[in-house]
Formats: sequence, structure tokens, C-alpha cells
Amino acid sequence: MKDTRAALQRLGFPAADPPDCPASAKRFPDGAHYRIEIPSTEGPRALAAVLEEASRRRITIHRVSQGSGILLLTDDEITEMAALGRRAGMEVNLFVGPRATFDIGAQAYSPAGKSLGLSLRGADQLVFAIEDVKRAIRLGIESVLVSDIGLLAVLGRMKKAGDLPAALILKTSVMMAPANPAAAGVLEDLGATTINIPSDLTLPQVAAIRASIGAPIDFYIEAPDNIGGFIRYYELPALIHAAAPVYVKLGLRNSPDVYPSGGHIENTVIAMSRERVRRAQIACEMLARYAPDLVMSPNAALPAPPAR
Repeated sequence: MKDTRAALQRLGFPAADPPDCPASAKRFPDGAHYRIEIPSTEGPRALAAVLEEASRRRITIHRVSQGSGILLLTDDEITEMAALGRRAGMEVNLFVGPRATFDIGAQAYSPAGKSLGLSLRGADQLVFAIEDVKRAIRLGIESVLVSDIGLLAVLGRMKKAGDLPAALILKTSVMMAPANPAAAGVLEDLGATTINIPSDLTLPQVAAIRASIGAPIDFYIEAPDNIGGFIRYYELPALIHAAAPVYVKLGLRNSPDVYPSGGHIENTVIAMSRERVRRAQIACEMLARYAPDLVMSPNAALPAPPAR
């Protein structure tokens, strides 16, 4: 194993998961260790509810993300979400719409085919996804959520070529979450500017990934049931020490999967959005008690990835 570990080190990767979880020296551009993200914010009414609840609870929310897809929002809804985010100094992140689970193929639903996850099927669906991104940008969105590795590579190249804004944030989905340093490095090399890693990793495993990438890590401190339902609030201080800069994501255990969302379940979505903000308050109070040295960004200035 010594030769293999030495080879990994020569390639720039950790040779082992560090048992002591050294504190990360990396930070957001403003010097902060962490930011707060509220996922599954499915439309302008849900976003308005997040903002209202955050104001009432005096909680800073830095990013909201949406999961049903850009294609299932009207132009007016996207424009309104972008405007709400700008007024609040908050990043609004929208999921690319097409995905295997919306398509006509059945393999994504089979026991052995679930690894397809939210991949894109065929060249046409790749085109549809790029069109989804371009439409969101035209309507004022500066951050998109990507779940297909090929799409990530294409969008990264389009940014470099000037076909997409250089500042466009490419956030990778938990549905393609890298579970080791090499996999995380591949996503960053392809253009990911913020990377969602699995929420069931141990702290040493998280530390190993942090050592190999500079992009912010996104991490569900409470995971939805469909990705495990883990609730890890007491580990939050140690997680931030090891993973900074990190987006602390507040999922919601014991709640329905609402994708694709719409007016037929909007009241449920809004109630869940408000509860996620309450969960954010719990996380922030935990950090105030146990890790007052950790710094949260004062606002949601859009992040440039730290140097690797």
C-alpha cells in the first residue's frame, strides 16, 4: 500500500483519510467559514416564505436552491425569484430541468438502474438542458444546479469560451455527489464551483475531500429521507472546522418528496420551506453555543471558488 499511497500524494490527493481531521485553512472570499443554504425552494411563493421566516427568526440565509427544474417555472416566476434574491442579497440557485427520472426510459426506476440518477439521456436531452440554463441566465439567474457530469463538462467549457457568463455558478447535485477526493477533484476540474458531497461521510472522509479541492463544499446537516435522513447537528462545528468553506444545507426529515412541484402542492412546499428555516435557526444556535469562533458570511455575495 505504501507505493499506492505515495502515488496518490504525487497526484495531489491525500494518501489516507486523516483521523485527526485537521482544521481547514480555506475560506470563502469574505473570510467566512460557512454559509447557510435552504434547499427545495420551489418557486417565488416559497422563496418569499423563506425570506419572511428568516427575517422573523433573525437568521441569515445565503442561498436557496430549487429542485423541480428551470423548465417547470414560468418566465415570470424565474424573474421574480431572481429579483427577490437580488433584493435580499441572496444567491438563487435553480436546478437544470431535464433528467432521467422525468424521461420516458424505465431503467432509472429499476433496482439496478438507480445509478442513472438525474443523468441526461441522449444528445437531445443535453441540448434541452443547455437551453434550460441559457433561459435562466436571460431571466436574471446567476447560479444553476447540475446533476449530469457531461452537462457539467459542457457548461464549464462554454464558460471558458465566453458562451456563458464567466461568473455563472455551477453547483453540483447531491445526486452525483463525489464520495472520495479524486472524484471531487474531477468535478472541480470540469468546472464545478460548489460541490455537494454525500451526507453520510465520516468527518475524516470529509477532511480528505477538502484537502483535494478548493471549491466550497455543500453538506446536508439534515438530509431528506430519500438520501438517508441523517440528522447530524451536534457534528456541525467539527464538520465546518474540517470542511470550510462549507454551505450548511438544511434538508427536512419525515417530509414528502415534492419534485416536480407546482400549485397543487404549493401549501405543503411553503410549510416545508418555513420549517427548513426553523432548522437553520437550530443549526445557528448550536454553532453559537459550541463554536463561536466560526465565522458566518454576513451576506450572500456570490462566491468565487478559493484556490486549490
